[in-house]
Parts: sequence; structure tokens; C-alpha cells
Amino acid sequence: MRQIIDPQFQLGEQDIAAIELDLKSRDDIPRLLRGLQFIYTEAAVRERVFAILAEVLPERADANGTVSADTGRPGMLQWRILVLGTLRLGLNADYDRIQELANQHATIRQMLGHGDWADDTRYALQTLKDNLRLFTPEVLDRINQEVVRAGHVLLKKSLDDTLAVRVDSFVVETDVHFPTDLNLLADAVRKAIETSADLCEQASFSDWRQSAYNLRCLNKAYRRVQQLKRSTAQDEAKREARQTEIAQACGDYLVLAESFLERARLTRLKLALEAHRPDIQLAPLDAYLAHGARQIDHIRRRLLEGERIPHGEKVFSIFQPHTEWISKGKAGVAVELGLRVAIGEDQHGFILHHQVMEQTTDDQIAVPFVTAIGVRFPEIHSVSFDKGFHSPANQRQLPQVVALPVLPKKGKRSAAEWEREHDPRFIRLRQRHSAVESAINALEAHGLDLCPDHGLDGFKRSVAMAVVARNVHHLGAILLAAEAEQERRRQRRAA
Repeated sequence: MRQIIDPQFQLGEQDIAAIELDLKSRDDIPRLLRGLQFIYTEAAVRERVFAILAEVLPERADANGTVSADTGRPGMLQWRILVLGTLRLGLNADYDRIQELANQHATIRQMLGHGDWADDTRYALQTLKDNLRLFTPEVLDRINQEVVRAGHVLLKKSLDDTLAVRVDSFVVETDVHFPTDLNLLADAVRKAIETSADLCEQASFSDWRQSAYNLRCLNKAYRRVQQLKRSTAQDEAKREARQTEIAQACGDYLVLAESFLERARLTRLKLALEAHRPDIQLAPLDAYLAHGARQIDHIRRRLLEGERIPHGEKVFSIFQPHTEWISKGKAGVAVELGLRVAIGEDQHGFILHHQVMEQTTDDQIAVPFVTAIGVRFPEIHSVSFDKGFHSPANQRQLPQVVALPVLPKKGKRSAAEWEREHDPRFIRLRQRHSAVESAINALEAHGLDLCPDHGLDGFKRSVAMAVVARNVHHLGAILLAAEAEQERRRQRRAA
């Protein structure tokens, strides 16, 4: 049976509430651990968070297709999954570092519920990867709400205090290389060859016994086109000759790529008919074949026929197909490859809500995003935006959702709009809006500069976990600062 945390103390184990943290440390680990310790020691918060953690089950089903918490091997305790997941994003660490911390860092092991000397439990790398992926964005969002409410109890003078929210978006980049039609085709054909070779080896077929040589031929043809396209010839005659040479090399590259893809299609048919491989095992090969066919079509149309490919037809990574080409016009940043993420931060520094924006712009999410914050935190009173969220529809609808929307208008203003934007409350909240950049910077510094997880589900999970980790870090920083101040006062009185 999987438990949230073992209720029975083991030999040498210390109560989590009694763990002492260094008040003078400037590292992130004590802040994260103090925030987690507060969640554990506050009975009401712990009860609500543990009720949510009870829903985190291993991806293992019985004969009826259902998952039970009462059957199977015990698995990793949910509290430990939460601690290590928070540390991974809060420290912007990879799984290797988390494994080292979980196995060797004494204070972290105490927070995980391990004894100092009698408990020799060690975490394998794959165990951490499998368990930290059990969280869903929905579960993490609910945990985040409890963390924020716990912080509000600490900071707000009364439960009736209103919230002033600042909303902005930023780009979380995916772990992809810069895309071109040529290298995307090389990726697709390479993976088609490797996948076909692996499947043939499993089925004892010899069709791709020269796969390593095939990959070298593909790479040689790709490099040839790549080097020719880098030419900087100034003479017109030389440029024309080079263009002819590029077209010839590109044609040879396409012919070679098509031949490998056709062989992979025949291999796929043979595996299905003779080896009786099910479609689910052949699905990765099907995906690479489709990517390759699309990129060949794009190269023919763009490089050989001079056609401009519509943006909606383009894919910017065959491994992370959700990646978008985003140009926000920032100085020094021509383009970012990833997805936009919108966040709403209150005046206390807690992130109330976030949203991963798929094929969506700022002005399209303003009203539903504020509505979602209002459902989670009804005490919201004002919301500030920058001009990127402006649209006539938003200007009309936001006053119906929140009491005081602060949304500057683009372009010329009417007399009523000029009066609204020169209201002292509007000016004050707009001047404070830039503080949301601090929250964005904190998220980027603690896990969201580059998302290492694969797939759209992994991307959303990492973003949700980073928001939880940021709020836990902020909660812990507040608690440690207050305790350090109390210690300074005690020392002054003692002196």
C-alpha cells in the first residue's frame, strides 16, 4: 500500500517539525525546506495537502484497468515525491543532482523522513524519474492554492483583505536546437533509420545491418548542403555558380533522404505482416516517416521552387512538436523557441495562478485568466496588465469580472479613457505592475529558463511544479526572515 508518509518513527529518525535550519544561510535549500516544514507542521495545511497527495498514484493498473492505492508494492511515499519535486524545480537541478542530494544531504534526508545512521535507504535514478512524473498539472495547481492560502494566513492582517494581482506572460523555452528545414529532415531520417534498425534487430531481420553506414552517408550529404549555404561569395558569377551547386547538392540530399524513408516504409510493412508487430510499437516509426515526408515537401517548395511556407504549416522540432516560434520584439532576443506562460502574482509575492498558452496570445487569455483567478481566490479586487493584453473586448468585459481592471489602451484615447487612466488608483497600480518581472525572473532562475522535460504533458508538469516550488521558496524565505529577526532581538535583549 502506498502511504503519504510513514506514521511510525524508525530508529534514528527525527521529527520533521524538529529539524533545525541555518538561519544565516543564503542558499535556496533552507528556504525550500522551511516552506515544506511549515506545510507539514501546520495541521490544517498538512491535512488539506495530504488529502491532495493521496490522489497521486503509480501508473499501474489491475486487470480491470483501475489503479488502487491498496494493492501492489508500496512505492515511494507521496511526501517524499513532493519534497524532491519541489527541490528539483526550486534548485533548477537535473535528476542526477536530486539523486545526490536525496542520498547524501543530511538535512534533506531528515525532511524525507530518513534516520541519520540506521536508515540506509538509497534512491535509484530511474526511481526518481518514474515517481516525480506522477504529479499532474491539476494536482499541482491544487497544492499551489493551499501553499498560497497558507502564505496569506501568515501575511494578511485579516481574511477579508483584498488582493491586487499583476498579470504578465513570458516564454519558457523547450530543449531544442535552432530549426531549419535541412536539419529537421536530417533528424527525421536519422530517427527513422535508428528506429527501423532497432525494430529489425528485435525481429531478427537483417534489413538495416548497415544502419551506421547509412547514417554517415546521410550526415555527409547534409553537411555538404549546409556548408554550401554558408557561402559569402560577392562576385555575381560566383554567386550564380554557387546557387547551382547548392541546388544540385540539395537535390542529392533529398534523393538520399527519400530513399531511406522509402526503405523504412517497406520495413514498417514487413514488420507488421511478417513479425506481426502491433501498431502501437510501430507508432514512433510512423511519426518519423510523417515528419520526413513533410520536411521534404517544405524543402522542395522553399529552396527549389522559391515558395514561402505558411507559418501554420511549420513544425520547429520533431521531438518537441508543441514548440512555437515566438518573437516578442525584445531587445537582443530576436526569437524564442518554446511556449508562452501567463502568471498572476499578488501584492504579497505569491503566484496565484498560471496558464500554458498554446497557440494563444496575451489579449486572448485576459478575461478567462482573471476569471480563473477569481474562482480560486474570490478576494481579488484589482488586476493590472501591460498593453499587450489590450483589446476592445477585454476593455468591455474585464470590469464585469474584477472590480478594478488596470489595462492601458494602445493608441489614441477618448476623454473617458484618458480620465480612467489618470485615476490615482489606476496610476498607482500601473506603477506597481512592473514588480511582476521579479516573479518571472525568479521562475526563470529556479527551473523555467529551459524546460528539460519531453512532451507537452511534461512541459505543463514542469511549469506547474516550478510555480509550487517558487511559492514554497517564498513562504520559506518569509519564515526564515521572521525567525532571524526574532533571534536578533533575543540576542540584543540578552546583551
